[in-house]
Amino acid sequence: MRDPYTVLGVAKTADLAEIKKAYRKLAKKFHPDQSKDPKAKDKFAEVSAAYEILGDEAKRGQFDRGEIDAEGKPRFQGFEGFGAGAGPGGFTRRSPGGGFEQYEFRTGPGGGGFDAGDLFSELFGAARRGGAGAQGRASPPRGEDVAAQISVNLREAVHGGKSRVTLPTGRTLEVTVPAGIEDGQAIRLKGQGHASAYGGEAGDALVTVKIARHPYFRVDNRDLRLDLPLTLYEAVLGAKVNVPTLDGKVELTVPAGSNGGRTLRLRGKGLPNPGGTPGDLLVTLRIVLPEGADPDLTALAEKWQKQRPYDPRQDFA
Repeated sequence: MRDPYTVLGVAKTADLAEIKKAYRKLAKKFHPDQSKDPKAKDKFAEVSAAYEILGDEAKRGQFDRGEIDAEGKPRFQGFEGFGAGAGPGGFTRRSPGGGFEQYEFRTGPGGGGFDAGDLFSELFGAARRGGAGAQGRASPPRGEDVAAQISVNLREAVHGGKSRVTLPTGRTLEVTVPAGIEDGQAIRLKGQGHASAYGGEAGDALVTVKIARHPYFRVDNRDLRLDLPLTLYEAVLGAKVNVPTLDGKVELTVPAGSNGGRTLRLRGKGLPNPGGTPGDLLVTLRIVLPEGADPDLTALAEKWQKQRPYDPRQDFA
């Protein structure tokens, strides 16, 4: 293995914060779940091994003094001054007084050393601790989540239904769309994301639901909006007109003298809400003139222009 300082691209005088920053950058760059580099797995392993040495003050000191090599193995085993009888994870050397001193280099809890699980938790959000067998160590990093999108019509959004989605993993699944779902709301499919390269849990699939455009209703959170065509005489004189809703037509009273653009509210006629009050239907009046020229209407307009002129744009700066 190469010199760990070279692998991480840091100077021998670098402090722990600089070393940790360099490792994080390289670990993200070469993580097998994120990198397209065909050698990413090997590079990631090399970077992790380098940090295992330099991220532990005791092991870094041993490496700088030449007591261990770049792989963390003791140097000069079997030569005078060193013994081969050290316990697991350590080595011994002869002390000036004639005895032997034992050196241990450990990773993980209780060793005061590098714990890759902790750093994985910071980098990839995989901190899942606990369990008697785990002894408090972090679980392997989970797989990456994936995102997908489905389109449903307004009826399916209101009443619920089934829809098929093809995930970035190539898998096609049937998704249950709950009744009353909102536009832009996501459905989480547990364990349907990418597999973990380290034996952890698979990631999830997040499927965003988009409500397809309706011929005349527009979705506004839980409210519905509708443009209602109105004749000139209905706007001037007032009228009762039938308006479509999700439950069928209802009668709407248009006050006399209503302007185009005025919005009337039909309460409770919007999208249903399983957990509370349903939305409303907001009806915006749109005055529509008759097709073709009408001499009487033209004469009336000319008369008003001369005798009763007014400026509806007077408030504009």
